[in-house]
Amino acid sequence: MLLANPLNTDSLTSGSGALVVLAIIIFCESGLLIGFFLPGDTVLFAAGVSIATGAIASPEIGGSALTSFLIVLPAAAIVGNVVGYVIGYRVGPIVFDRPNSRMFRPEYVDRAHKFFERFGSWTILIGRFIPIVRTLLTVMAGVGRMRFPLFLLWTVVSGIIWTDGMVLFGHQLGQVKFVREHKGDIDYLIIVVVVIGLIPATIHYLQSRRRRTR
Repeated sequence: MLLANPLNTDSLTSGSGALVVLAIIIFCESGLLIGFFLPGDTVLFAAGVSIATGAIASPEIGGSALTSFLIVLPAAAIVGNVVGYVIGYRVGPIVFDRPNSRMFRPEYVDRAHKFFERFGSWTILIGRFIPIVRTLLTVMAGVGRMRFPLFLLWTVVSGIIWTDGMVLFGHQLGQVKFVREHKGDIDYLIIVVVVIGLIPATIHYLQSRRRRTR
């Protein structure tokens, strides 16, 4: 259903199995490279709206539906990040041991290590809110041998802020009549905001590439 219409979050955030489906999506997007295309922001927001409107009403692990989501989804994001870190830590040295490669040179590992030593905490925190970046970031943190206790600390902080923040934001707006009636359009709005957020990183990448070419 997601591949057929990734913007139709109603099919993913309604029914008794919504929590399991969303937990899998958040886990894959947070740690598995194949999950970079998953719409984590939209499904988190849509889940909050669905809980507020009663589309998700029954408790899934005890207590209220909202409480269940606020517990399980951060856990899925945190575990996903840890898995991504382990993948980068173990596979990175093998993949980047290609001196003649343009993309996988050994010196890139050293650069990644220096970067995460200096900016690691803020990178994990801010990168959590940028699609695609949050998927690649955890793997690169492992490749760069970022100190695991520091990585884990900011993984927990950013995971809770991102997942619970988006769910609570959707839950609050879901109590507004206009939002309930135009929930599909809100999904498109979130995507527009996400794309705008990617513009600075894209400009920086293009400028860096141009400088290298010169």
